[in-house]
Amino acid sequence: MTNQHSSIAPTDIDTLIKQAKVFNRGHDPVIEDIAIGNGRIVARGPALEPGPNTEVIDAKGLWAMPGLFDIHTHYDLELEVAPGLPESTRHGTTTVVIANCSLGLAFGAQRENGADPIVDCYARVENIPKGVLRDCAEKVSWQTPAEYLHHLDGLALGPNVATLLPHSMLRIDAMGFNDSISRDPSQAELSAMQRTLKGALADGYVGLSTDALPFHYLANQPNCHKTIPTQFAKYGELKALTQVVRDAGGIWQATPPKDSALGTMKTFLLTSGRLHGRPLTTTVVAALDIANNKKIVRLALFLARMLNSRWLKGNFHMQALGAAFKTWADGVITPLSEEIPELRALNETDLEDRAARLAILNDPDYIRAFKRMWMSGKQGWGLARLKRKLKLEDYAFNRTLADMTVERCPIENWQGKDLQTVYERVLAILQQRPPQDLCEEEQQLVERDFTAINDEADFMLQLLRSFDTALSWSTITANRDPQKVRELIMNPLLLPGFNDSGAHLTNMAFYDVNLRCLKLAAEGGDKDVSYMVKRLTCDAADVFGVDGGSIDIGDTADLILIDPEQLTNYEGQANVERRYREEFQHEQLVNRSDGVVTQVFIGGQSAWRDQQFSPQLGKQKFGRLLRRRAH
Repeated sequence: MTNQHSSIAPTDIDTLIKQAKVFNRGHDPVIEDIAIGNGRIVARGPALEPGPNTEVIDAKGLWAMPGLFDIHTHYDLELEVAPGLPESTRHGTTTVVIANCSLGLAFGAQRENGADPIVDCYARVENIPKGVLRDCAEKVSWQTPAEYLHHLDGLALGPNVATLLPHSMLRIDAMGFNDSISRDPSQAELSAMQRTLKGALADGYVGLSTDALPFHYLANQPNCHKTIPTQFAKYGELKALTQVVRDAGGIWQATPPKDSALGTMKTFLLTSGRLHGRPLTTTVVAALDIANNKKIVRLALFLARMLNSRWLKGNFHMQALGAAFKTWADGVITPLSEEIPELRALNETDLEDRAARLAILNDPDYIRAFKRMWMSGKQGWGLARLKRKLKLEDYAFNRTLADMTVERCPIENWQGKDLQTVYERVLAILQQRPPQDLCEEEQQLVERDFTAINDEADFMLQLLRSFDTALSWSTITANRDPQKVRELIMNPLLLPGFNDSGAHLTNMAFYDVNLRCLKLAAEGGDKDVSYMVKRLTCDAADVFGVDGGSIDIGDTADLILIDPEQLTNYEGQANVERRYREEFQHEQLVNRSDGVVTQVFIGGQSAWRDQQFSPQLGKQKFGRLLRRRAH
């Protein structure tokens, strides 16, 4: 579909993009020009004429499309130190949704009676060092959701930002930190939460985020064994709060109680218009094809079909990740290890406290418990062995050594090898059958530390004792089959978008997943690309109830140019790097898609061009705060 604006004068055109293949709103692509003036799309059509001061961009052979949405991020903290969000901007993301999974900064630091919720809630859930979090908490100057919106509106935003109201922080605000993790709210406290939520939605928050995943624990003593506040909410509390969201026409972002199919079903029936008068827009993390538990993705698809059926009349959007779910672990520090009690005990220590972890690893009772856990289902016969054979294990954490690849290690010989290979090398050295490439450092280590190895559980324990976080390894827990991933992201019942950008500094790197979705879609030609662009732009805007997602005349000029040849050759998983970020004073896993996205416009300003950021990105405002559309 081509739009023409005959009254536009060439002198009103600041930038003219010539002869791009334009994808917009799911329409068939068309070769045409796009004119930008005063931050907006002012004309589209063939052979538009530039003015004397117009910058002309030759986009022949390139794709033009609206800027991409990242609907599941944890950028709340990064916005305070790097509001340009460069690690998303470079990949063509021009809008992000923050405050997912019940965590955010809407109520400020909330420090009281020794509690430090930003540190206590984020440190383990997002695997961010406490020092980084404390620095952020020190800079917080607001106390209410309305003040936070005013603060966001004043930042030098790169991408546009839409924010949810985080339920954990809402609970802390109404009940106090200690009570929020120990009891149900009183009726007065629940009513207060409802009033606060209603006011926030009226001010422009797009909805409410809650969480029920079994990976999210607090990081402060004596509460390390407790989950974050949202997980103490019973069904009645969720029903009361989501009714406020329903009445306002907002969105509820949630995660399922993974180990309870019945609980999942009951909880997400809250989306039903048939049962509750009108549908509640609901988005849920996540539809993943988990390697050792295939029932998860089947349940996700069943839920989506059932809840959106004409009988239940829901508005339910399970999020899908358009990539292999590859995670990195520093020692045992990785999000998925929180699910297993024996591994969680190590995560309960501070990231920097190696001595505490070593004491646990040397405790005889812990050693017995760890060995029982690690070898469960791997030997003998019984229910655990049957579940492992059928890929129906209780945990998402992958305990298969052959699937765990060493990324960094003081023993260079081990880097790039899977842990099964390393285990066999250790056994060979102990049995006087040294490998040909054995180095003196490796031999000394094995003879010093690994002489009491009886099985792979002993081997794993000793790895953690010897190296702690100096050992970094990766594994693909879910979405191993690219065609299965394509099937999921192309399914109209699911919504691409579980990227987790800004979280888990050294454990995940999914900033580029929108590009990976486009690459997978392109296997089906222009029709499938057009469909995927729609899903990543205007469909995302509609689900979250905000402006954006299109490049019609009059729209804010958030758009990107992509080189389709470079996209075809791009391998996102192979382009993950560790980079030291000055803003965090810490390393971060990032992606590099150089050459794929040739230009990014946000609000009509060029934020990224020819592999370079604008010098003004993060210093002056490009994007804007997106408030919920009036209901």
